[in-house]
Amino acid sequence: MMMFLSNNIDWIKVVHVFAAFAWLAGMLYLPRLFVYHTETTPGTAEYARFVTMEQRLLKGIINPAMITVWIMGLTLAIVTGAYEDTWLQVKFSFVVILSGLHGLCVRWVKAFARGENRHSARFYKIVNEVPALLLIGILIMVLVQPF
Repeated sequence: MMMFLSNNIDWIKVVHVFAAFAWLAGMLYLPRLFVYHTETTPGTAEYARFVTMEQRLLKGIINPAMITVWIMGLTLAIVTGAYEDTWLQVKFSFVVILSGLHGLCVRWVKAFARGENRHSARFYKIVNEVPALLLIGILIMVLVQPF
């Protein structure tokens, strides 16, 4: 199995990077949907449309992409031995934080579906910046490898 994985590292990287793009795109878009969703009234057709959009984005793109990122990323770290490198450990920390934010987004999607949003549009605008900041950190770790 390790030989198979070692011989296919480039393909694993392709899948990992593609999934990372999908995950980050979703994580940048979902809080923006929340911003607009806060401006609607629970019980209306518009409110229900946002609930559907958020749930489909989460279940159809964001969740599968995150799972794929984790599987391919851990595979790469183990097969290449990069898990010992400081840059990867820092990158891993950023991915863990992004995963935590993902979990919060799941909670917020469920709260909106119940008509129980407790946050303002301004709150979600600030949350919307977090994935971009994490992406910058991840890119620096991967491309520059300062440690």
